[in-house]
Amino acid sequence: MHAMNKHAFPDPSHDHSACSGSVLERAERVCARRGARLTALRRDVLRHLAQGHQAIGAYEVMARMQSEQGLAPAPISIYRALDFLQAHGLVHKIESRNAYIACNHGHADERAVLLICEACGMVAEMSGGPVFEALDRQAAAHGFAPARTVIELAGRCGHCAQMQEVSSA
Repeated sequence: MHAMNKHAFPDPSHDHSACSGSVLERAERVCARRGARLTALRRDVLRHLAQGHQAIGAYEVMARMQSEQGLAPAPISIYRALDFLQAHGLVHKIESRNAYIACNHGHADERAVLLICEACGMVAEMSGGPVFEALDRQAAAHGFAPARTVIELAGRCGHCAQMQEVSSA
């Protein structure tokens, strides 16, 4: 697990290689437990998403693969890999940006609130159990059955907020 500061975002000086390694190891375990195939393409897509804490789009993944390998898979192949990874809880889709981030937490089927820093682009996950439960109750009271709930909070991470305070002083 990566070093976290009190603001739930990774410390800017943390060793990110540990994050990427743990994401890939967890993916292998999850897929083995579920009898799902983590193909070379799916693993490669996940590896590119796990290279940072900023969300990236499918075409950015393709560009990185082309830069690295000289050839990029077709967009439909990337989107299928992303669908698989999302279905198995290995990536989160940032709906507001049509981008993806590797899931850094083993929160199983618990839904997460995504915190998006508008200054540095970092994304962090926060447990949202009680919030989602309250929303589910309210939706049920209105006769609505949600198929999917996404909560994204945009703002400034603790590090960027602190940097802004220092530069304003």
